[in-house]
Amino acid sequence: MRPAVIMAALLALVVPLLLPSTFLYAADSSIKAEELVTKHVDAIGSADARAAAKTRVVQGAAVYRIVVGGGGRLEGKTGLVSEGHKVRFMVKFSQEDYRGENVVFNGDAMGVAFANSNQSRSPFASFLLAQDVIVRDGLLSGALSTAWPLLNVADGKPKLTVEGVKKVDGVSAYQVRYEPRKRGDLQILLYFDQETFRHIKTIYSTSVANNVGASITESVKLQPERTILEERFSDFKTVDGLTLPSHWNLQFTRELPNGSTTISEWDLKEDQITNNMGLDPRNFAVK
Repeated sequence: MRPAVIMAALLALVVPLLLPSTFLYAADSSIKAEELVTKHVDAIGSADARAAAKTRVVQGAAVYRIVVGGGGRLEGKTGLVSEGHKVRFMVKFSQEDYRGENVVFNGDAMGVAFANSNQSRSPFASFLLAQDVIVRDGLLSGALSTAWPLLNVADGKPKLTVEGVKKVDGVSAYQVRYEPRKRGDLQILLYFDQETFRHIKTIYSTSVANNVGASITESVKLQPERTILEERFSDFKTVDGLTLPSHWNLQFTRELPNGSTTISEWDLKEDQITNNMGLDPRNFAVK
């Protein structure tokens, strides 16, 4: 079969596990991080099934809406393509003022396309560029991509700390703090269903003081600028022996220093998941 070039038509859209205990910790929890990771990857599929999936193409429908701070709703397509650590994520809408997102990582460099005809990036895209560990570490899209870091924690060497059980959308879930090898100001929390050990949510958050150039009176009034990206995963389906989410929801929140808040949402329904499709290298070209 000739290699497929997904980006021309919108894509839209493991490896044996090694667990170095030096990077896994447990805090106030009955389960250790090493055991949790083992149960999680086993919930995805057997070691043979994970190792057999070299590439993955995920495609489906996308709905974008502004939840707070405006209005509007767009319908379009989404796609996720991955091969090892390489990944490309796209959402496409037929609007000049917001065409969608196009994020790519080729295993070394990262690129994010402009989102509109004015040649500017969306706040979401700018956040991913500033906090590129989300894409570089393979965290974006969770277990949907072959780049998911928990498939081989020995490679990225993150520090994982189990912080107990929390309620996530009514479900009891283990909260795990993820600290990348190169730490920054980004807080990363992963959530795993306590019963199934499936990854159901990730929260990324930053808080930045904005008092530069402000008077004493103004600085008292200004709040820190907070940015939060939440990913939720549900509707799990089994394909080629791998149980993966077919519903991926992203919610991006910005709390600005003046007190205003904006929340945008991308709701992605994946209707096609294909493993081991031949991929043209241009799918991961960074421009």
